[in-house]
Amino acid sequence: MQIKALIVLAGVMITTGIAQADTSVKIGVLNDQSGAYADLSGKGSVVAAQMAAEDFKKAHKGIEVDIISADHQNKADIAANISRQWIDQNNVDVIADVPNSAAALAVSAIVREKNRIHLNSGAGSADLTGEACTANTVHWTYDTWALAHGTAAALTKQGGSSWFFLAADYTFGRAMERDAKAVIESLGGEVLGSVFHPLSNSDFSSFLLQAQASGAKVVGLANGGADLTNSIKQAAEFGLVESGQTLAGLVVFISDIHALGPETAHGLVLTEAFYWDQNDATRTFSNRFAERYGGKMPTMVHAGVYSSVMHYLKAVEAVGSKDAAKVMARMKETPVEDPLFGKGEVRQDGRVIHDMYLFRVKSPEQSKGDWDLYETLATIPAAEAFRPLKDGGCPLVQ
Repeated sequence: MQIKALIVLAGVMITTGIAQADTSVKIGVLNDQSGAYADLSGKGSVVAAQMAAEDFKKAHKGIEVDIISADHQNKADIAANISRQWIDQNNVDVIADVPNSAAALAVSAIVREKNRIHLNSGAGSADLTGEACTANTVHWTYDTWALAHGTAAALTKQGGSSWFFLAADYTFGRAMERDAKAVIESLGGEVLGSVFHPLSNSDFSSFLLQAQASGAKVVGLANGGADLTNSIKQAAEFGLVESGQTLAGLVVFISDIHALGPETAHGLVLTEAFYWDQNDATRTFSNRFAERYGGKMPTMVHAGVYSSVMHYLKAVEAVGSKDAAKVMARMKETPVEDPLFGKGEVRQDGRVIHDMYLFRVKSPEQSKGDWDLYETLATIPAAEAFRPLKDGGCPLVQ
């Protein structure tokens, strides 16, 4: 493993009362701190974990929390090597965040083998609570099923009865297009066409012309990263939204929208689990976060790290131990009462159930500030937001 792969941030040990041997825990925040996912996850997730430990300290005593972090460089082998080193040599009890589905699946397998806990906020793969589920992993914030079904179902119900998809031509893009198409057709809508583009494509003009010519009410974008932002930019140049079509992003983060700005992204419809300006509780947390993170508001991944770490620490306190089986049992039997995600639960398959939200990006005229980016179109109830327990194929489900 390259030395640069392990970046342990100094000054992140939080002492939350008098240390006790059986309730001293170490949490490793493992994510992308230098690449494509650094803005939506990265060092902001470390800040979120620190905040959870500090807030826990205010109301609880007797647990020492040590937070470390590392950059997995979006490589599953590096994520696996760091995880093993953390557990075997540094006695890490929990590995948190872990964007990049391949890295997350590798970490999930390791914590199962080592009987530790994986609190995932950053990865999208629904397999973490499906065929690859384990008794040691909790998937907190979102997954590909929730994003594809949330946006497709909500827009179809609101009159978006015809769709055209622009999707990345690899497993992720095809799976998102397939899942969204299934829910659209189940609701009586129709998909008029789909085009698949290569990864890291630069010119979307021919694809966008096909989308315009289709006459579809909604143009769905089943891609991510630079492909997503480039397709949104070029859609703005083609005037898709102004011509009456709705542009829908299936996997979008507020960091993407902030980078694009409402001038370019206005009118885009998307699904997220959290928005900083939803209510007093989200605003209070987000303003505190921004003070510590260069004025940047948290993404839903950052919020998920905070919430998952807090729920874990409460479970450790309740059982008086950091034993993985006992803590996981407590986390699953205790309802989630969360200021950022609201009421929810940790299901048998490890999926955390909470409301999701359909947002539309504001126009420049509507936006009143740098991060005033979304208007809420609909709330997707927790019971509808995630894949039904019986449909995931998780071997833990009886």
